[in-house]
Parts: sequence; C-alpha cells; structure tokens
Amino acid sequence: MLVCEHVPHRTDQQYHLPLHTGTSRQTLYSLAESIPSADIMARLDPYAEQHKPENLAGPGDSRPTALQIVEDQGLLGAWPGRVAIVTGCSPGGIGVETARALHATGTDVFIGVRDVEKGPTAAKDILSDGKPGKVEVLQIDLGSLASIKKAAEDFLSRSDKLHLLINNAGVMACAEGKTADGFETQFGTNHLGHFYLFQLLKSTLLSSTTPDLTSRVISLSSSGHFWGTIELDDLDFEKTPYSPWTAYGRSKLANIHFANELDRRYGPQGLRAFSVMPGGIITGLQRHVGGPQAFKAPELQDKLKSIEQGAATTVWAAVAKELEGRGGLYLDNLSEALPSDGDSPSLDPFYKAGRAYDPPMEMQLWEASLKLLGLEDDRP
Repeated sequence: MLVCEHVPHRTDQQYHLPLHTGTSRQTLYSLAESIPSADIMARLDPYAEQHKPENLAGPGDSRPTALQIVEDQGLLGAWPGRVAIVTGCSPGGIGVETARALHATGTDVFIGVRDVEKGPTAAKDILSDGKPGKVEVLQIDLGSLASIKKAAEDFLSRSDKLHLLINNAGVMACAEGKTADGFETQFGTNHLGHFYLFQLLKSTLLSSTTPDLTSRVISLSSSGHFWGTIELDDLDFEKTPYSPWTAYGRSKLANIHFANELDRRYGPQGLRAFSVMPGGIITGLQRHVGGPQAFKAPELQDKLKSIEQGAATTVWAAVAKELEGRGGLYLDNLSEALPSDGDSPSLDPFYKAGRAYDPPMEMQLWEASLKLLGLEDDRP
C-alpha cells in the first residue's frame, strides 16, 4: 500500500486572518492580501483576480469554466487510462459539465444518473468533444442502498481502476420524507448515500493511487452548511420539527465532515478528499425552492455563475497539481475558503468557523454512519 507524506489538517486559526463578522467582502480580501504569504500558510487562491468584487458580472464573466481549469493545468488529453465517477449527471446540471471537463483530459468517465433514460443523451453530449476517453452510464439512486450497491457492482464489473470519485448528486430543501431505507431524505441522499458508495469503492480507489498522482474524492457541499448542526441523536428529526433548510444544512455540513475525516483516515495511504462549494448556479436542484426565483435578489446577480463556471471548483479540486499531497480542505471560488463567524450563508467564499472543521464530530459522524449502514469500522 502506498504511503505518502500527510499534510496536517488545517484549523480555523491556521491562516491568522480575522474572522468575517459582517465586514465587507472587499475589506476582507484587502486584509488577506496585506498579510505576508508565510503567515497565511500558503493559502491557495489562484484565480483571486477574477473573483474580486469589482470584476464580477454574473454568469459568463471572467471567472473560469471547468474546461478552462483543465486547459490551465495543461491536462487536455493528458490522462488516458484514468477513471472517474461523477454522480448526479442529469442534463443541464453541473455534474454533466464536471464530467465533460474530466473527459477532456482523456479520462474514462462513468456518469451516474437516477433516470437511466437520460444517461445516453448526456453521454452523447460529452462525447461530442472528440476526446479519446470513454463515457459510460451508471444507473444509481443515492436514496436507495440497494441501488447504490448494484451500481458499485456494475462499475466494478466494467473497471478495475478508479482515480476520481465526484459525489455531485443531491437534493435541496425538499419536503419531509424518507429514503427507501428509512433515513431522512436529505441526510440519507446527500450524505449516507455517498458515504456508502465510497465504502463500496474504497479498495479500488486505494489500489489505483500512485506516488505521483493520488486518487481523490470530491464531496459537493454548500454555503448552506452554515444552517447545519450534526445532532447524532436526532438525524431523522424525530425529536424536533422538520425544517427543509435545517435538514439541507445538516446534510451539507455532513459532506464537509465526510471529506475531512476521509482525508484524515486515508490521506497517508494516498487517497485525498476535498469538499466543495460550487457557487450560485441556477439548476434543477432549486426546484423545491422556487427555481430561478430563488436568486432574484439584486445583490446576488453579479455573484451568480453559469453552469460551466459552477463546475470549475469541483474540477479544480479533482485535477489541480497544486493540491497534490493536500486534502481535508473546504474549497470555494477556486480557493481555500476563509472563516466566518456569521450566522447566514452567502455566495462569498466563507465557511462556518468552529463548525466546518471539527475533528471530534467528524470522527463521530463517520462512526455513526458506519453503524447506520451496518458496516464494520474501516479505520486503517
């Protein structure tokens, strides 16, 4: 088994930056830029210029697309033989754009879809780039453990390698309900479904990693994690009234904790993990909260991204050379997010201080998730 240098996990205090407490975004960035790089522990922010407030102009502005990330990394056609899975590849979403950019590297991409009839359309669209990698459809419903197990078995019958697992699928602020296995819908789908998928594919991810290019797991989260707390004794809202946004926030916080603990456990073996906030993008995910109307506020318009731009941070997390050897980071706007002690999420690159990075809770959630799924402790 590969053993590589494991970079210590960061904490809220690592950057020595002031917490965001309602200070304007422009002021916060000015403060960050004024601090010597040695004092902010080499915080990665390669596209800072494009994300400055004065340069934002809404979808299609100068902020990079997922495909531009691949081009900037010099990876067009450079990864033949590598294999990736991207869940949640419904047409018109960021999953398809993520898969498209990864396919441009020459990677064989398995696109996970719940509705198998939509898969061929998405695959044909991605293959139109003419790149050599394959695009194969994988039917998977993240709200059903049986479907997840069947999808994993299907994948492993077609490939003995897996270098990238992109946990992109999810639901947002839906009405109270249960998954096929009785878990609260958002926690069960967004967190437990992907946690189970990882457990089934873990050995293949580990065996596919190399000293020069480690395997990676990318967990899509959201600034909505600000609303979340992990209540291990009430994950299904049996003791408290159900709130769609509280449930969503909990599931998105769980996505961050999952990536952090995964990296802590398996980083030394060459399997790294990141969590990602894609940004404000109008897709089918918002169907339960009014669709495009959810982003009509004037102050949000410049911050919104196109779907192609919305997939960029995910792809950066998956392919960036500057992230090699690192992990356990929450990424937003193609950068390491900054701490905030505010109570509300925004479309700016902040994480909830004291909550997003919480090693004791990350371990407890991992162990609770194993127990809920009837799995043995997987600690190396």
